[in-house]
Amino acid sequence: MSSATGTGRVRVGAAAAAALREARRAARRWAPWLGVVTPLGWLVLGGSVVCWLLAAAFGWLELLVVGATGLLVFALCTGWAVGRTALEVRFGLDRERVVAGQSTGCGVEVAGRRSGGRLLALELELPIGPDIRVVDVPGLAAGQVHREWFEIPTTRRGVIPVGPAVTVRGDPLGVVRRALSWDRRRDLHVHPVTTPLSSLGAGLLRDLEGHTTNDPSNSDLAFHTLREYAPGDDRRHIHWRSSAKVSGAARNDTFLVRQYLDTRRARLVVVVDGHPAAYAEPDDFEVAMSVAGSLCLRAVEDEIDLSLLAAGQVVHDATAQRALDGLAMATPAELPLAELTARAARIAPDATMVALVTGAHRDFAELDRAAAQFTQDTSKTAFAVAAGRPAGLTGSASLTIAAVRDLTDLRAVVEGGTFG
Repeated sequence: MSSATGTGRVRVGAAAAAALREARRAARRWAPWLGVVTPLGWLVLGGSVVCWLLAAAFGWLELLVVGATGLLVFALCTGWAVGRTALEVRFGLDRERVVAGQSTGCGVEVAGRRSGGRLLALELELPIGPDIRVVDVPGLAAGQVHREWFEIPTTRRGVIPVGPAVTVRGDPLGVVRRALSWDRRRDLHVHPVTTPLSSLGAGLLRDLEGHTTNDPSNSDLAFHTLREYAPGDDRRHIHWRSSAKVSGAARNDTFLVRQYLDTRRARLVVVVDGHPAAYAEPDDFEVAMSVAGSLCLRAVEDEIDLSLLAAGQVVHDATAQRALDGLAMATPAELPLAELTARAARIAPDATMVALVTGAHRDFAELDRAAAQFTQDTSKTAFAVAAGRPAGLTGSASLTIAAVRDLTDLRAVVEGGTFG
């Protein structure tokens, strides 16, 4: 008896699970259509049904009329959302990367694909950053095209998401709203304003040739001395003129080869302090981004390896575009400065130059502790941005601090440390 009861419970449980799965599939099928009804539409539908039930229960003719009218309105409004949206929607950016302040825009093109008639007029919504631009699309026959152009404001550095485009079909009362997304989202990178700088090896940051070590090498950049040829040496490194002199004086065949010292390839690490408390004004953070961008572009021009840590953004072995994209995406972040520089030291242990860009609220002790994360033979410079303070150079043997007000001061610092 107990066995039969257990078997029955299992069957009931399996049937319930199957019914639940079927209900979930039905919900997924109907979810897109249920989502077409707006909150106002559900209110109209629910109110109409309630009025109809109350009229049936109490015999109120007035409620019957109200309920019937509401259901009729709901049925007529849903007709606006029925049917295929026979359109082809495309949009594109004039440029996907601009410098803050440059003009750019976005074009939208809507083409009709309905044969044998005209598509009803509808609205197209295009999100551009926090705003939504609305395009009134007229009724289009097959082959007809409607175009719109929008200017995109790029007054500040950042990343502006554009799209996806959404076509909206709905009734005038707002009972139903059918939205279809077209194409993918695109990002407009607004790079910080930068200034051209002289070579980093000619001014405050000097390290174009790398640091020479005491490790001998058979082939590198730093010539050290000559030594006698040994089996296995590359014959291309034989110094023939010196070998001829020594052979003539010693009256034997003696060959001398060049001996070099290993050098390290120069790498600039740019670290931008993203903590809001480090800056006297919010605009100082934007100037810091411009300072970092100018240093990055100059490093790429000088063919110096580049690593960038801008607040929470990390770009290792950066190109000019990748570095500027990283600066465009950077936002203030409450990261301890010492933690940020420690991360930079782990990512780029071969750093030969470090540029720490921060605000005026960091004192020398904080900056010195942060810069101490790098090795002693690394050239370290901190750029403290403060629009309302005098520019100048201070520091010690371990760290140089350059106070800059704007990009003009940065040029003076890099080109020789003199201010106008």
